[in-house]
Amino acid sequence: MPFCLRKCPYCDFYSVTDLSWVAGWLDALGVEARLRGGLFDCFDSLYLGGGTPTVLDDRQLADLMAGLRGELRLSDDAEVTIETNPDDINPEKIALLLDLGFNRISLGVQSLDEDDLKFLGRRHDARQTVRALELVRGSEFSSMSVDLIYGIEGQSLSGWLENLDRVLQFMPEHLSCYQMTVEEGTPFGALRAKGGIMPLGEEEERDFFLATSETLEARGYLHYEISNFARGPTHISRHNSKYWRHAPYLGLGPGAHSFRPNVRWWNVRSVEDYCRLLANGEVPVEESETLSLEQVRLEEIYLGMRTKDGIDLRSVAGGSNGAAVLKDLQDAGVVRICGSRLLPTREGFLLADSLPMLLSD
Repeated sequence: MPFCLRKCPYCDFYSVTDLSWVAGWLDALGVEARLRGGLFDCFDSLYLGGGTPTVLDDRQLADLMAGLRGELRLSDDAEVTIETNPDDINPEKIALLLDLGFNRISLGVQSLDEDDLKFLGRRHDARQTVRALELVRGSEFSSMSVDLIYGIEGQSLSGWLENLDRVLQFMPEHLSCYQMTVEEGTPFGALRAKGGIMPLGEEEERDFFLATSETLEARGYLHYEISNFARGPTHISRHNSKYWRHAPYLGLGPGAHSFRPNVRWWNVRSVEDYCRLLANGEVPVEESETLSLEQVRLEEIYLGMRTKDGIDLRSVAGGSNGAAVLKDLQDAGVVRICGSRLLPTREGFLLADSLPMLLSD
């Protein structure tokens, strides 16, 4: 859903603020669902992300969901998620979302600190956020997920943990805790290039990450992926887990990615081009790739070592060198073996980008 009321200065996801394209995008999305839905059988997860899906008005949201349900077959127990901003939430909006079949809601909180929210360019304040958390917590949503950012300019570790504790008072079923990253091509990226933003040092990154993981696990959360925590196995995000397990998925909309065994494709990152192509009956694919068996193996290692489930030991490079590397990693306390699986430890999560290179040589 490629629309926002305004762009956050740190965000590099594709989105536009020109809402005059909404009607054309809705029409195009219906065509794409019709063209692509037949490639898949039944979906057990539907995730409406963005952008900010709740910038759509009630009629548009209802038309969108009716169109998707008409073109795609959802299982009876499907996880149906919508992302939203706290300032879009009120009792009427919650009633509408539940009525449309959403059973999981993801709130883009990011912080409960006013200075953090102003720095991040968010359009909600702490008071609105608390009210949204209260409303969702008192509703019939079976799962509430909260997005948070840590390592924000000027934020102390104690300040972050205090912020986290305030959110935990609402007992969210799921938490996504992301370290502040500054991407090229964003306003923050330009600011960093001028020395206006100073990223965390390596030791600070380590301290924030370990303290977050230790705190949440002590409060009963399962650290099941580098940035994701669930209040028990039943609240692990079914949708996101598919990416890490190489399960097939269909992405609709500008910039969306899709995957079927060994084949990945992604759409054009332009609402205008997306609408034009589908109006002509053409698929809006920008590019695709067919993965070799070796590429699949390497991706399985990279994705698997981001999760608590790790990888099959058979995926690790064999030979005496492979065995020596594995022993060194075990001795360093960054991996452990459980049955036929190689699992990252909490310290191992810190090395998620480099571990796959060592294990795949």
